[in-house]
Amino acid sequence: MTDGTQRLLFLSQVSTAISSSLDADSALRRLARLVVPLLADWCAVDLFEGETSRRVTVVGRGIQRPLDDVPWVLGALPAESDASLVRTLLGAGPLLLTGFPTCGQARHTTRRTELEQFQRLGADTAILAPVGARGNTLGALTLVTNTPGRSLTKEDLPLIEDLAHRVGLAVDNARLYRLQEQMAQQMQLSLLPRLPDIAPLRVAARYAPARESSEVGGDWYDCFHLADGTPALVIGDIEGHDLQAAVHMSQIRNMTRALAWDRHGPPSEILSRLDQALHGIGPEIVTTMVLGHLTATTGRWRLHWTNAGHPPPLLVTRNGETKFLGGGHGHLLGADPQATRHNACEELPPDSTLLLYTDGLIERRTESLDRGMTRLRQQTITLSDLDIETFCDKLLAMTPANHEDDIAMIALRTPPPH
Repeated sequence: MTDGTQRLLFLSQVSTAISSSLDADSALRRLARLVVPLLADWCAVDLFEGETSRRVTVVGRGIQRPLDDVPWVLGALPAESDASLVRTLLGAGPLLLTGFPTCGQARHTTRRTELEQFQRLGADTAILAPVGARGNTLGALTLVTNTPGRSLTKEDLPLIEDLAHRVGLAVDNARLYRLQEQMAQQMQLSLLPRLPDIAPLRVAARYAPARESSEVGGDWYDCFHLADGTPALVIGDIEGHDLQAAVHMSQIRNMTRALAWDRHGPPSEILSRLDQALHGIGPEIVTTMVLGHLTATTGRWRLHWTNAGHPPPLLVTRNGETKFLGGGHGHLLGADPQATRHNACEELPPDSTLLLYTDGLIERRTESLDRGMTRLRQQTITLSDLDIETFCDKLLAMTPANHEDDIAMIALRTPPPH
């Protein structure tokens, strides 16, 4: 590739290929398919993972024998090895190889394996370039030609070095994003409460962050005892998907607990006071919420709840009957602190499941909300005879792997009949 315009076009295509995904492995596979056959007949990318090196991708043409059996997952790199790949991974390069000695001349196992690979490829020339970013070597890019008339030369070194540098930036950015995502998830999980023992009722909860998110969100659940021992359940969803939403979520959860602790009034009274308090903190805080209290009379459990603009709870009986609890509905919190709030009451049959959830469990971009709620009914019917922990695990497993919104849910199981 000698024409300057072609080089610029190629580098533009490379930048697009490796920046179109935050999955480093996928980006590198696309890169290798661009390199072969435009620059070389064979291309491999190796990346460091801790103290070892892993071959992420291999693309080649005209290969007569498979190379799957070549052991390119290295242990700690032997600094004394004369293998070109090891030298490159340790920071040397880019290296242009124009002659390949026989395997018998190798002094180290890694060099012997490397020469065996070049021999099987019928290599004429090769370039190995370190993949690095921000002063760190992250891996190595290997290009090999075996076609007469298209040997790699010194003139190709600047292009390959530039290519390896772009790859390094893409890999490093993907790693930084993954680290940020992990930190956000750990922070989110640290904000979620431990569930208390509310026997004879059983309770379980799950939280799943959006799969393509590196931010903390505002979905949350809670379960706690009031001063008189009454169990309380909460599910909520703060507007926004950032650190501020998580901070607001923590504030609202704590305020809800404090306001509900020694109050003997209905749930609507608690949310009305919370609404007024939120208005005093700042009008930018907007959230949906369901707050419920559980009481028992002669062994029959009842849910008393109020709903501030949140998806309705779902009641699933042991024999598979389902019912969305649409009562007690009112404005979301933060919209109108003077809004009148309503209460509702529902008797919970023995051995039934009450599910509170956020909209990430039912919403899909390509379908209506009604379809999502129907699907939830159908899913919970199939799970109604499972224990409460398995119920939550299976229900969460039914969500798409790439769900676009956080999911929080809390499920309650009433005791079986005597």
